[in-house]
Amino acid sequence: MGENTLARTSGIGAKDKIGYAMGDVASCLVFGLTQSILNKYYTDILQVSVLSVMIMTIIARIWDAVNDPIWGRIIDGAKVKKDGRYRRWIKIFAVPVALAAVLMFADVRGFSAGGKLAWIYFSYILFGMLYTCINIPYGSLAQVITSSDKERSSLSVFRSIGSTFGAMPAMVLASMCYVKLADGTSQMDYHKVFVGAVAIAVLSVLAYMLCYAWTKERVASEPDPREKGQTWKVLKVLLKSRPFMAVSLASMLFLAAQMFGQGYNTYLFDHYFHKTGLTMLPTVFQYLPVAVVMFFATRLGNRFGRREVCAYGILVAAVFYLILFVLALFGITSVWLYLAACLMSGIGTAFIFLLIWALATDAIDYNRVTFGLNDEATSYACYSFMRKLGQTVATILINVPLLRIGYSGSKLNTEGLTDSALKSMYNSSVMIPAVLFLLVFILLRYVYPLGKREVDALQIEKAKILQEK
Repeated sequence: MGENTLARTSGIGAKDKIGYAMGDVASCLVFGLTQSILNKYYTDILQVSVLSVMIMTIIARIWDAVNDPIWGRIIDGAKVKKDGRYRRWIKIFAVPVALAAVLMFADVRGFSAGGKLAWIYFSYILFGMLYTCINIPYGSLAQVITSSDKERSSLSVFRSIGSTFGAMPAMVLASMCYVKLADGTSQMDYHKVFVGAVAIAVLSVLAYMLCYAWTKERVASEPDPREKGQTWKVLKVLLKSRPFMAVSLASMLFLAAQMFGQGYNTYLFDHYFHKTGLTMLPTVFQYLPVAVVMFFATRLGNRFGRREVCAYGILVAAVFYLILFVLALFGITSVWLYLAACLMSGIGTAFIFLLIWALATDAIDYNRVTFGLNDEATSYACYSFMRKLGQTVATILINVPLLRIGYSGSKLNTEGLTDSALKSMYNSSVMIPAVLFLLVFILLRYVYPLGKREVDALQIEKAKILQEK
Protein backbone atom coordinates (compact mmCIF):
# COMPACT_ATOMS: atom_id res chain seq x y z
CA MET A 1 0.00 0.00 0.00
CA GLY A 2 1.41 3.39 -0.92
CA GLU A 3 2.35 5.82 1.81
CA ASN A 4 -0.33 8.35 0.85
CA THR A 5 -3.02 5.68 0.70
CA LEU A 6 -1.97 4.29 4.06
CA ALA A 7 -1.93 7.74 5.68
CA ARG A 8 -5.35 8.56 4.27
CA THR A 9 -7.08 5.33 5.34
CA SER A 10 -5.48 4.63 8.71
CA GLY A 11 -3.88 6.41 11.67
CA ILE A 12 -6.73 6.15 14.18
CA GLY A 13 -6.37 7.63 17.64
CA ALA A 14 -7.82 7.12 21.09
CA LYS A 15 -10.97 9.08 20.20
CA ASP A 16 -11.80 6.68 17.36
CA LYS A 17 -11.18 3.63 19.53
CA ILE A 18 -13.27 4.90 22.43
CA GLY A 19 -15.99 6.10 20.08
CA TYR A 20 -16.12 2.72 18.37
CA ALA A 21 -16.24 1.01 21.77
CA MET A 22 -19.19 3.20 22.78
CA GLY A 23 -21.21 1.60 19.99
CA ASP A 24 -20.93 -1.79 21.65
CA VAL A 25 -21.49 -0.24 25.06
CA ALA A 26 -24.83 0.98 23.70
CA SER A 27 -25.74 -2.26 21.95
CA CYS A 28 -24.86 -4.45 24.92
CA LEU A 29 -26.79 -2.21 27.31
CA VAL A 30 -30.06 -3.12 25.61
CA PHE A 31 -29.01 -6.55 24.33
CA GLY A 32 -27.85 -7.40 27.86
CA LEU A 33 -31.45 -7.16 28.99
CA THR A 34 -32.34 -10.07 26.71
CA GLN A 35 -29.29 -12.00 27.87
CA SER A 36 -29.60 -11.59 31.61
CA ILE A 37 -33.21 -11.33 32.73
CA LEU A 38 -35.70 -11.54 29.85
CA ASN A 39 -36.16 -15.31 30.00
CA LYS A 40 -36.75 -15.30 33.77
CA TYR A 41 -38.97 -12.23 33.43
CA TYR A 42 -41.16 -14.14 30.98
CA THR A 43 -41.36 -17.34 33.06
CA ASP A 44 -41.54 -15.87 36.58
CA ILE A 45 -43.31 -12.51 36.29
CA LEU A 46 -45.49 -13.01 33.20
CA GLN A 47 -45.70 -16.77 33.94
CA VAL A 48 -45.34 -17.70 30.28
CA SER A 49 -44.39 -21.32 29.66
CA VAL A 50 -40.78 -22.11 28.76
CA LEU A 51 -42.03 -23.87 25.61
CA SER A 52 -43.73 -20.66 24.43
CA VAL A 53 -40.50 -18.73 24.96
CA MET A 54 -38.56 -21.23 22.84
CA ILE A 55 -41.13 -21.10 20.05
CA MET A 56 -41.00 -17.29 20.10
CA THR A 57 -37.24 -17.16 19.58
CA ILE A 58 -37.42 -19.71 16.75
CA ILE A 59 -40.09 -17.64 14.97
CA ALA A 60 -37.99 -14.50 15.45
CA ARG A 61 -34.94 -16.17 13.88
CA ILE A 62 -37.00 -17.38 10.90
CA TRP A 63 -38.00 -13.78 10.30
CA ASP A 64 -34.40 -12.60 10.81
CA ALA A 65 -33.28 -14.98 8.07
CA VAL A 66 -35.32 -12.80 5.71
CA ASN A 67 -34.96 -9.42 7.38
CA ASP A 68 -31.20 -9.31 8.06
CA PRO A 69 -29.90 -9.92 4.49
CA ILE A 70 -32.50 -7.49 3.10
CA TRP A 71 -31.37 -4.76 5.47
CA GLY A 72 -27.74 -5.50 4.64
CA ARG A 73 -28.51 -5.06 0.93
CA ILE A 74 -30.35 -1.79 1.64
CA ILE A 75 -27.30 -0.42 3.43
CA ASP A 76 -24.91 -1.66 0.73
CA GLY A 77 -26.99 0.05 -1.95
CA ALA A 78 -27.72 3.31 -0.10
CA LYS A 79 -26.04 6.54 -1.15
CA VAL A 80 -23.09 7.70 0.92
CA LYS A 81 -24.04 10.87 2.80
CA LYS A 82 -21.80 13.56 4.25
CA ASP A 83 -21.65 11.77 7.61
CA GLY A 84 -20.54 8.52 5.99
CA ARG A 85 -21.92 5.25 4.77
CA TYR A 86 -22.56 3.60 8.15
CA ARG A 87 -22.42 6.19 10.95
CA ARG A 88 -25.67 7.92 10.01
CA TRP A 89 -27.74 4.81 10.68
CA ILE A 90 -26.53 4.83 14.29
CA LYS A 91 -27.97 8.31 14.78
CA ILE A 92 -31.26 7.41 13.06
CA PHE A 93 -32.03 4.24 15.02
CA ALA A 94 -30.57 4.95 18.49
CA VAL A 95 -33.88 6.11 20.02
CA PRO A 96 -36.14 3.52 18.31
CA VAL A 97 -33.92 0.66 19.55
CA ALA A 98 -34.04 2.00 23.11
CA LEU A 99 -37.83 2.37 23.02
CA ALA A 100 -38.23 -1.16 21.66
CA ALA A 101 -36.11 -2.49 24.54
CA VAL A 102 -38.43 -0.84 27.07
CA LEU A 103 -41.54 -2.17 25.30
CA MET A 104 -40.41 -5.73 26.00
CA PHE A 105 -40.91 -4.99 29.71
CA ALA A 106 -44.23 -3.15 29.44
CA ASP A 107 -46.72 -4.11 32.15
CA VAL A 108 -48.96 -6.76 30.57
CA ARG A 109 -49.47 -8.81 33.73
CA GLY A 110 -53.20 -8.12 33.58
CA PHE A 111 -53.53 -9.42 30.02
CA SER A 112 -55.03 -12.79 29.22
CA ALA A 113 -52.65 -15.67 28.49
CA GLY A 114 -53.16 -15.12 24.75
CA GLY A 115 -52.70 -11.37 25.12
CA LYS A 116 -49.40 -11.85 26.96
CA LEU A 117 -48.12 -14.17 24.24
CA ALA A 118 -49.16 -11.75 21.50
CA TRP A 119 -47.39 -8.87 23.24
CA ILE A 120 -44.12 -10.65 23.97
CA TYR A 121 -43.98 -12.00 20.41
CA PHE A 122 -44.62 -8.55 18.95
CA SER A 123 -42.25 -6.64 21.22
CA TYR A 124 -39.43 -9.22 21.00
CA ILE A 125 -39.53 -9.42 17.18
CA LEU A 126 -39.79 -5.61 16.91
CA PHE A 127 -36.72 -5.20 19.11
CA GLY A 128 -34.80 -7.72 17.01
CA MET A 129 -35.67 -5.90 13.77
CA LEU A 130 -34.65 -2.47 15.06
CA TYR A 131 -31.52 -3.88 16.68
CA THR A 132 -30.55 -5.26 13.26
CA CYS A 133 -31.04 -1.81 11.73
CA ILE A 134 -28.34 -0.36 13.98
CA ASN A 135 -26.13 -3.38 14.59
CA ILE A 136 -25.35 -4.14 10.94
CA PRO A 137 -24.03 -0.66 10.08
CA TYR A 138 -22.18 -0.51 13.41
CA GLY A 139 -20.53 -3.87 12.77
CA SER A 140 -19.56 -2.76 9.25
CA LEU A 141 -18.06 0.48 10.57
CA ALA A 142 -14.66 -1.05 11.40
CA GLN A 143 -14.13 -1.72 7.67
CA VAL A 144 -14.16 2.02 6.91
CA ILE A 145 -12.60 3.49 10.05
CA THR A 146 -9.18 2.14 9.06
CA SER A 147 -7.56 -0.06 6.41
CA SER A 148 -4.80 -1.21 8.77
CA ASP A 149 -5.03 -4.84 9.89
CA LYS A 150 -3.34 -4.07 13.21
CA GLU A 151 -5.59 -1.08 13.88
CA ARG A 152 -8.66 -3.20 13.15
CA SER A 153 -7.40 -5.72 15.66
CA SER A 154 -7.15 -2.88 18.16
CA LEU A 155 -10.72 -1.84 17.33
CA SER A 156 -11.83 -5.41 18.00
CA VAL A 157 -10.27 -5.23 21.46
CA PHE A 158 -11.92 -1.88 22.21
CA ARG A 159 -15.26 -3.16 20.94
CA SER A 160 -15.04 -6.11 23.30
CA ILE A 161 -14.10 -3.82 26.18
CA GLY A 162 -17.16 -1.74 25.31
CA SER A 163 -19.37 -4.82 25.39
CA THR A 164 -18.03 -5.66 28.85
CA PHE A 165 -19.06 -2.28 30.24
CA GLY A 166 -22.34 -2.39 28.34
CA ALA A 167 -23.32 -5.77 29.76
CA MET A 168 -22.68 -4.77 33.38
CA PRO A 169 -25.87 -2.76 34.12
CA ALA A 170 -28.14 -5.64 33.05
CA MET A 171 -26.12 -8.04 35.21
CA VAL A 172 -26.47 -5.69 38.19
CA LEU A 173 -30.20 -5.48 37.52
CA ALA A 174 -30.38 -9.30 37.40
CA SER A 175 -28.96 -9.40 40.95
CA MET A 176 -30.98 -6.52 42.39
CA CYS A 177 -34.45 -7.03 40.92
CA TYR A 178 -35.66 -9.37 43.70
CA VAL A 179 -37.69 -8.86 46.85
CA LYS A 180 -37.62 -11.08 49.92
CA LEU A 181 -40.81 -12.94 50.76
CA ALA A 182 -42.11 -13.79 54.21
CA ASP A 183 -40.91 -17.39 53.94
CA GLY A 184 -37.34 -16.24 53.27
CA THR A 185 -37.36 -16.97 49.54
CA SER A 186 -36.87 -14.34 46.82
CA GLN A 187 -39.11 -13.26 43.97
CA MET A 188 -38.39 -11.11 40.92
CA ASP A 189 -40.03 -7.68 41.29
CA TYR A 190 -41.67 -6.12 38.23
CA HIS A 191 -41.21 -2.48 39.19
CA LYS A 192 -37.47 -2.91 39.77
CA VAL A 193 -37.13 -4.65 36.42
CA PHE A 194 -39.03 -1.95 34.53
CA VAL A 195 -37.25 1.03 36.12
CA GLY A 196 -33.91 -0.65 35.47
CA ALA A 197 -34.83 -1.32 31.83
CA VAL A 198 -35.78 2.34 31.28
CA ALA A 199 -32.53 3.59 32.83
CA ILE A 200 -30.48 1.18 30.71
CA ALA A 201 -32.32 2.26 27.54
CA VAL A 202 -31.57 5.94 28.21
CA LEU A 203 -27.88 5.16 28.73
CA SER A 204 -27.82 3.28 25.44
CA VAL A 205 -29.00 6.34 23.50
CA LEU A 206 -26.24 8.46 25.05
CA ALA A 207 -23.61 5.85 24.17
CA TYR A 208 -24.83 5.56 20.56
CA MET A 209 -24.59 9.33 20.16
CA LEU A 210 -20.99 9.29 21.42
CA CYS A 211 -20.18 6.53 18.92
CA TYR A 212 -21.61 8.67 16.12
CA ALA A 213 -19.75 11.80 17.24
CA TRP A 214 -16.33 10.28 17.95
CA THR A 215 -15.80 8.01 14.94
CA LYS A 216 -14.69 8.87 11.40
CA GLU A 217 -14.98 6.94 8.15
CA ARG A 218 -11.56 7.10 6.45
CA VAL A 219 -11.79 4.34 3.85
CA ALA A 220 -13.77 5.47 0.81
CA SER A 221 -16.69 3.22 -0.05
CA GLU A 222 -19.28 3.41 -2.77
CA PRO A 223 -22.79 1.94 -2.83
CA ASP A 224 -22.95 -1.49 -4.37
CA PRO A 225 -25.16 -1.61 -7.49
CA ARG A 226 -28.57 -3.10 -6.73
CA GLU A 227 -28.43 -5.71 -9.44
CA LYS A 228 -31.23 -8.23 -9.72
CA GLY A 229 -30.34 -11.37 -7.81
CA GLN A 230 -27.30 -9.73 -6.18
CA THR A 231 -28.38 -10.80 -2.69
CA TRP A 232 -28.43 -14.46 -3.72
CA LYS A 233 -25.04 -14.08 -5.40
CA VAL A 234 -23.57 -12.69 -2.19
CA LEU A 235 -25.16 -15.43 -0.07
CA LYS A 236 -23.74 -18.11 -2.36
CA VAL A 237 -20.25 -16.65 -1.98
CA LEU A 238 -20.58 -16.48 1.80
CA LEU A 239 -21.83 -20.07 2.03
CA LYS A 240 -18.81 -21.39 0.13
CA SER A 241 -16.35 -19.17 2.05
CA ARG A 242 -14.72 -21.50 4.56
CA PRO A 243 -13.27 -18.71 6.76
CA PHE A 244 -16.57 -16.84 6.89
CA MET A 245 -18.69 -19.89 7.72
CA ALA A 246 -16.20 -21.17 10.30
CA VAL A 247 -15.92 -17.87 12.18
CA SER A 248 -19.70 -17.35 11.96
CA LEU A 249 -20.39 -20.76 13.49
CA ALA A 250 -17.71 -20.24 16.14
CA SER A 251 -19.12 -16.83 17.03
CA MET A 252 -22.65 -18.26 17.17
CA LEU A 253 -21.64 -21.03 19.59
CA PHE A 254 -19.50 -18.71 21.72
CA LEU A 255 -22.36 -16.23 22.05
CA ALA A 256 -24.72 -19.11 22.84
CA ALA A 257 -22.41 -20.17 25.69
CA GLN A 258 -22.21 -16.60 27.01
CA MET A 259 -25.96 -16.06 26.87
CA PHE A 260 -26.70 -19.48 28.31
CA GLY A 261 -24.53 -18.71 31.33
CA GLN A 262 -26.05 -15.30 31.94
CA GLY A 263 -29.63 -16.51 31.51
CA TYR A 264 -29.36 -19.88 33.24
CA ASN A 265 -27.48 -18.48 36.23
CA THR A 266 -30.57 -16.50 37.24
CA TYR A 267 -32.25 -19.87 37.85
CA LEU A 268 -29.17 -21.63 39.26
CA PHE A 269 -28.39 -18.98 41.87
CA ASP A 270 -32.03 -18.60 42.82
CA HIS A 271 -32.94 -22.28 43.27
CA TYR A 272 -29.71 -24.27 43.60
CA PHE A 273 -27.38 -21.92 45.49
CA HIS A 274 -30.11 -19.71 47.03
CA LYS A 275 -27.85 -16.70 46.43
CA THR A 276 -29.79 -14.31 44.20
CA GLY A 277 -27.56 -11.43 45.30
CA LEU A 278 -24.59 -13.19 43.69
CA THR A 279 -26.29 -13.80 40.33
CA MET A 280 -24.10 -11.30 38.49
CA LEU A 281 -20.79 -12.68 39.83
CA PRO A 282 -20.27 -15.57 37.36
CA THR A 283 -20.41 -13.15 34.43
CA VAL A 284 -18.35 -10.55 36.27
CA PHE A 285 -15.70 -13.15 37.08
CA GLN A 286 -15.60 -14.21 33.44
CA TYR A 287 -15.18 -10.61 32.35
CA LEU A 288 -12.56 -9.66 34.95
CA PRO A 289 -9.65 -11.31 33.08
CA VAL A 290 -10.52 -9.12 30.08
CA ALA A 291 -9.26 -6.13 32.09
CA VAL A 292 -5.80 -7.74 32.14
CA VAL A 293 -5.74 -9.64 28.84
CA MET A 294 -6.78 -6.56 26.85
CA PHE A 295 -3.31 -5.05 27.34
CA PHE A 296 -1.55 -7.82 25.43
CA ALA A 297 -4.24 -9.66 23.42
CA THR A 298 -3.51 -7.69 20.25
CA ARG A 299 0.26 -8.23 20.55
CA LEU A 300 -0.14 -11.96 21.17
CA GLY A 301 -2.57 -12.22 18.29
CA ASN A 302 -0.19 -10.41 15.94
CA ARG A 303 2.74 -12.55 17.04
CA PHE A 304 1.26 -16.04 17.25
CA GLY A 305 -1.93 -15.57 15.23
CA ARG A 306 -5.40 -14.54 16.34
CA ARG A 307 -6.83 -17.93 15.44
CA GLU A 308 -4.29 -19.75 17.58
CA VAL A 309 -4.62 -17.72 20.78
CA CYS A 310 -8.44 -17.75 20.55
CA ALA A 311 -8.64 -21.51 19.94
CA TYR A 312 -6.35 -22.62 22.75
CA GLY A 313 -7.75 -20.05 25.13
CA ILE A 314 -11.29 -21.38 24.78
CA LEU A 315 -9.98 -24.94 25.17
CA VAL A 316 -8.74 -23.91 28.63
CA ALA A 317 -12.22 -22.57 29.45
CA ALA A 318 -13.83 -25.87 28.44
CA VAL A 319 -11.46 -27.82 30.69
CA PHE A 320 -12.47 -25.88 33.80
CA TYR A 321 -16.17 -26.52 33.21
CA LEU A 322 -15.42 -30.21 32.70
CA ILE A 323 -13.58 -30.20 36.04
CA LEU A 324 -16.73 -28.84 37.72
CA PHE A 325 -18.79 -31.62 36.18
CA VAL A 326 -16.35 -34.33 37.36
CA LEU A 327 -16.30 -32.90 40.89
CA ALA A 328 -20.12 -32.89 40.92
CA LEU A 329 -20.09 -36.63 40.21
CA PHE A 330 -18.38 -37.03 43.60
CA GLY A 331 -20.88 -34.70 45.28
CA ILE A 332 -18.46 -31.74 45.41
CA THR A 333 -20.26 -28.51 44.57
CA SER A 334 -20.30 -25.04 46.12
CA VAL A 335 -21.05 -21.54 44.99
CA TRP A 336 -17.44 -20.44 45.59
CA LEU A 337 -16.01 -23.37 43.64
CA TYR A 338 -18.36 -22.52 40.80
CA LEU A 339 -17.31 -18.87 40.86
CA ALA A 340 -13.62 -19.82 40.94
CA ALA A 341 -14.08 -21.97 37.84
CA CYS A 342 -15.91 -19.10 36.13
CA LEU A 343 -12.92 -16.85 36.83
CA MET A 344 -10.40 -19.36 35.49
CA SER A 345 -12.45 -20.09 32.39
CA GLY A 346 -12.75 -16.34 31.88
CA ILE A 347 -8.99 -16.20 31.39
CA GLY A 348 -9.35 -18.58 28.47
CA THR A 349 -12.37 -16.94 26.87
CA ALA A 350 -10.89 -13.43 27.19
CA PHE A 351 -8.89 -13.87 23.99
CA ILE A 352 -11.79 -14.84 21.75
CA PHE A 353 -13.97 -12.27 23.49
CA LEU A 354 -11.48 -9.55 22.57
CA LEU A 355 -10.47 -10.77 19.10
CA ILE A 356 -13.56 -12.40 17.60
CA TRP A 357 -14.44 -9.28 15.64
CA ALA A 358 -10.94 -9.19 14.15
CA LEU A 359 -11.38 -12.81 13.04
CA ALA A 360 -14.65 -11.85 11.34
CA THR A 361 -12.96 -8.87 9.66
CA ASP A 362 -10.20 -11.17 8.38
CA ALA A 363 -12.86 -13.44 6.90
CA ILE A 364 -14.58 -10.51 5.19
CA ASP A 365 -11.20 -9.37 3.81
CA TYR A 366 -10.66 -12.91 2.52
CA ASN A 367 -13.97 -12.73 0.65
CA ARG A 368 -12.98 -9.40 -0.85
CA VAL A 369 -9.57 -10.61 -2.04
CA THR A 370 -10.62 -14.12 -3.13
CA PHE A 371 -14.10 -13.52 -4.55
CA GLY A 372 -14.08 -9.76 -5.19
CA LEU A 373 -16.96 -9.34 -2.72
CA ASN A 374 -17.38 -5.70 -1.65
CA ASP A 375 -20.75 -6.10 0.07
CA GLU A 376 -19.50 -5.53 3.62
CA ALA A 377 -22.91 -4.70 5.10
CA THR A 378 -24.55 -7.78 3.59
CA SER A 379 -21.65 -9.91 4.81
CA TYR A 380 -21.96 -8.47 8.28
CA ALA A 381 -25.75 -8.92 8.16
CA CYS A 382 -25.24 -12.64 7.60
CA TYR A 383 -22.61 -12.76 10.34
CA SER A 384 -24.98 -10.90 12.65
CA PHE A 385 -27.74 -13.36 11.80
CA MET A 386 -25.48 -16.25 12.81
CA ARG A 387 -24.89 -14.54 16.15
CA LYS A 388 -28.64 -14.15 16.54
CA LEU A 389 -28.92 -17.88 15.98
CA GLY A 390 -26.59 -18.15 18.95
CA GLN A 391 -29.22 -16.29 20.97
CA THR A 392 -31.81 -18.83 19.87
CA VAL A 393 -29.50 -21.74 20.68
CA ALA A 394 -28.96 -20.24 24.14
CA THR A 395 -32.71 -19.84 24.70
CA ILE A 396 -33.30 -23.46 23.74
CA LEU A 397 -30.43 -24.66 25.93
CA ILE A 398 -31.80 -22.66 28.86
CA ASN A 399 -35.37 -23.84 28.51
CA VAL A 400 -34.96 -27.50 27.54
CA PRO A 401 -33.32 -28.36 30.92
CA LEU A 402 -36.08 -26.35 32.62
CA LEU A 403 -38.71 -28.34 30.70
CA ARG A 404 -37.03 -31.59 31.78
CA ILE A 405 -37.36 -30.72 35.45
CA GLY A 406 -40.90 -29.39 35.05
CA TYR A 407 -40.04 -25.77 35.83
CA SER A 408 -43.03 -23.42 36.05
CA GLY A 409 -43.12 -19.91 37.46
CA SER A 410 -46.66 -20.36 38.81
CA LYS A 411 -45.89 -23.81 40.23
CA LEU A 412 -42.91 -22.50 42.19
CA ASN A 413 -45.22 -20.27 44.18
CA THR A 414 -46.56 -23.39 45.90
CA GLU A 415 -43.95 -26.11 45.27
CA GLY A 416 -40.19 -26.28 45.27
CA LEU A 417 -37.83 -28.26 43.05
CA THR A 418 -36.88 -31.83 43.93
CA ASP A 419 -33.28 -32.79 44.75
CA SER A 420 -32.94 -34.66 41.46
CA ALA A 421 -34.21 -31.59 39.58
CA LEU A 422 -31.69 -29.39 41.34
CA LYS A 423 -28.87 -31.82 40.55
CA SER A 424 -29.91 -31.83 36.90
CA MET A 425 -29.97 -28.03 36.93
CA TYR A 426 -26.38 -27.86 38.18
CA ASN A 427 -25.10 -30.48 35.73
CA SER A 428 -26.65 -28.57 32.83
CA SER A 429 -25.03 -25.36 34.02
CA VAL A 430 -21.51 -26.80 33.65
CA MET A 431 -21.79 -29.36 30.84
CA ILE A 432 -23.50 -27.15 28.27
CA PRO A 433 -20.77 -24.45 28.30
CA ALA A 434 -18.09 -27.16 28.25
CA VAL A 435 -19.52 -28.76 25.11
CA LEU A 436 -20.07 -25.42 23.36
CA PHE A 437 -16.51 -24.29 24.10
CA LEU A 438 -15.08 -27.57 22.77
CA LEU A 439 -17.02 -27.12 19.55
CA VAL A 440 -15.66 -23.56 19.17
CA PHE A 441 -12.12 -24.87 19.68
CA ILE A 442 -12.58 -27.45 16.91
CA LEU A 443 -14.01 -24.87 14.51
CA LEU A 444 -11.23 -22.34 15.07
CA ARG A 445 -8.30 -24.73 15.19
CA TYR A 446 -9.26 -27.21 12.48
CA VAL A 447 -11.84 -25.53 10.22
CA TYR A 448 -11.08 -21.78 10.17
CA PRO A 449 -8.08 -21.56 7.79
CA LEU A 450 -6.73 -18.06 8.45
CA GLY A 451 -3.74 -18.54 10.73
CA LYS A 452 -0.99 -15.96 11.12
CA ARG A 453 0.79 -16.77 7.86
CA GLU A 454 -2.44 -16.71 5.83
CA VAL A 455 -3.55 -13.39 7.35
CA ASP A 456 -0.17 -11.77 6.59
CA ALA A 457 -0.44 -12.87 2.96
CA LEU A 458 -4.05 -11.67 2.83
CA GLN A 459 -3.10 -8.17 3.96
CA ILE A 460 -0.52 -7.88 1.16
CA GLU A 461 -3.17 -8.75 -1.43
CA LYS A 462 -5.69 -6.36 0.13
CA ALA A 463 -3.11 -3.56 0.04
CA LYS A 464 -2.66 -4.10 -3.70
CA ILE A 465 -6.42 -3.77 -4.25
CA LEU A 466 -6.59 -0.51 -2.29
CA GLN A 467 -3.54 0.84 -4.11
CA GLU A 468 -5.21 0.28 -7.46
CA LYS A 469 -8.16 2.49 -6.50
